[in-house]
Amino acid sequence: MSSLKELCSGLPLDPLPLNRGRDPDVPHAPMRTPNLTAEEERLALRNALRYFPPSHHATLAPEFAQELRQYGHIYMYRFCPALRIRAYPIDQYPCRTRQAASIMLMIMNNLDPAVAQFPQELVTYGGNGQVFSNWAQFCLVMHYLSEMTEEQTLVMYSGHPMGLFPSLPSSPRAIITNGMVIPNYSSRNQYEKMFALGVTMYGQMTAGSYCYIGPQGIVHGTLLTVLNAGRRYLGSGDLRGRVFVTSGLGGMSGAQAKAAVIAGCIGVIAEVDEAPLKKRYEQGWLMEVTSSMDHCIKRIREARSAKTPLSVGYHGNIVDLWERLLLEYERTGELLVDLGSDQTSLHNPYNGGYYPVQLSFRQANQLMSTDSNRFLTMVQESLRRHVKAINKLSDAGMFFWDYGNAFLLEAQRAGAEVEKAGGGATEFRYPSYVQDIMGDIFSLGFGPFRWVCTSGDPQDLATTDDIAAAVLEEISANVKDDIKQQYDDNIRWIREAGKHKMVVGSQARILYSDQKGRVCIALAINQAIADGRVSAPVVISRDHHDVSGTDSPFRETSNVYDGSAFCADMAVQNFVGDAFRGATWVSLHNGGGVGWGEVMNGGFGLLLDGSEEAAKRARLVLNWDVSNGVARRCWSGNSNAYETIRHTMEENEQLRVTMPFPVQDECVLDRALQG
Repeated sequence: MSSLKELCSGLPLDPLPLNRGRDPDVPHAPMRTPNLTAEEERLALRNALRYFPPSHHATLAPEFAQELRQYGHIYMYRFCPALRIRAYPIDQYPCRTRQAASIMLMIMNNLDPAVAQFPQELVTYGGNGQVFSNWAQFCLVMHYLSEMTEEQTLVMYSGHPMGLFPSLPSSPRAIITNGMVIPNYSSRNQYEKMFALGVTMYGQMTAGSYCYIGPQGIVHGTLLTVLNAGRRYLGSGDLRGRVFVTSGLGGMSGAQAKAAVIAGCIGVIAEVDEAPLKKRYEQGWLMEVTSSMDHCIKRIREARSAKTPLSVGYHGNIVDLWERLLLEYERTGELLVDLGSDQTSLHNPYNGGYYPVQLSFRQANQLMSTDSNRFLTMVQESLRRHVKAINKLSDAGMFFWDYGNAFLLEAQRAGAEVEKAGGGATEFRYPSYVQDIMGDIFSLGFGPFRWVCTSGDPQDLATTDDIAAAVLEEISANVKDDIKQQYDDNIRWIREAGKHKMVVGSQARILYSDQKGRVCIALAINQAIADGRVSAPVVISRDHHDVSGTDSPFRETSNVYDGSAFCADMAVQNFVGDAFRGATWVSLHNGGGVGWGEVMNGGFGLLLDGSEEAAKRARLVLNWDVSNGVARRCWSGNSNAYETIRHTMEENEQLRVTMPFPVQDECVLDRALQG
């Protein structure tokens, strides 16, 4: 395929493309171990072949069977396009509507090798965050989008394009669901089988909803987390000379080094896989790389003394790093770390998301495919060592938090000492960063607002940066102090964002804003498109990790204490509400962030094209998208959310939210329960 027109022409069948197999020059996903029976293998093969006419089955069946047995999944490498996949400008896609072209652009960005973690396995980030299940689905989706009119909607079932169905011009152009498995069957082992069969898919949050913008998407949230962790735990937002130790430099975790430096501290990030380490260094996201523990400790001491921002990528296991930091403390009494966390992909602990300290990277990859039970045992042993070192450093004065990657959940399952005496179902010895740091920010309505300039022109991005900063500065002049702090952090971010060279793939930006800020920025950008100051349409979206996008008891809703943390009404209502209020596409996923069966999350994309219709949709979608979550958090008893939704109702007479009456006298409960 040498052009976008060919790419969008459907499955190439006459002739079949050459089967070039896997590209040795890009990283590849670990081999999966679905443990299929002979009949299940037969079913997986039959399911894959149904994309192709019977005349091709004799050719394709043997190679699909080989992929299934060798890699644990049928990716259909033969149909991986030869054309360079990236976010081409919106006017280059063959299509009948720019709404469809905007979805095509976002899909292409998710699979750009500069963005995607394992591009040939269609994994954007997190080790298993799929855009599609196989390349036939990609080809069909691009073809459907190129043919779509504004009276059709593309229906997506876990990567599979069910087809184009008649709808209204006001309807979403795509409805995406991923992993909608009956709750009693939503277990990790059953997922591996169902994914191998090609019938369900783990879309993470923004991989399977086509809204990922590269690690910049989490740099900003990581920056805010580190800054607010300093304020909460260290009593200061000035982090010069402070040391933040963590792990992971892959997809989402790749942001940590850059965020640490922007925050002004010393970030030390362990990574066992040399490929992402090298990638982040070459992209300028990581200042230094070393495989020497002695050199790593030396650089920590030097940077602490000089109070200079620094990011060091340690090529090695995070458990070794924690144990060495503990040894330094025991030898010298010097605590070399102030803040600690973890961003290994522990939502996927036994298939490449976490590497046990007892094995080399190569040995671990081999063992997870040859003896999965022994690998599981070693992961759990490693987690117990991991937590033991953290506990001792924490006792010495380090502040540690769970970064929403299921670290404490999996550590608990491994038997590590993470219990919290008297804690509830979502509480551990260490807080989730949502509980302690970001939860109150969500309850104020602040969360990740994103946009992508579909022209691909850096000048358009610079213009939108200026627009966003001006909007936030105008609003911040008239808000309360607690809200003003959030505005000031984000104004500082957006004013400096261009200097930090964070664009990877599409010309995209992220910031955190509340409901009013999001609406005003969207409307201002839409007007700039109408005026010609921005040369092409802009896609707005967000991370699902937001005020109302996600129900996740060990992360996004871990600070919901009324017993509803395990309920998913908010995420489902978010998805449905965005759909009928005018989003260009919407998505609903099982299993983003903290793991399969642990979370439900909803997302959207909306095309701003400069029209009054786009402005109307933006107002409706964004107001609902935030208020839905703030109202739920208010009802659960959060005081920030109570005040936020009360103020929002004062500004919008059409909004009427059921407000809770708190119990003011606990003795009333005591007397009633004592009979």
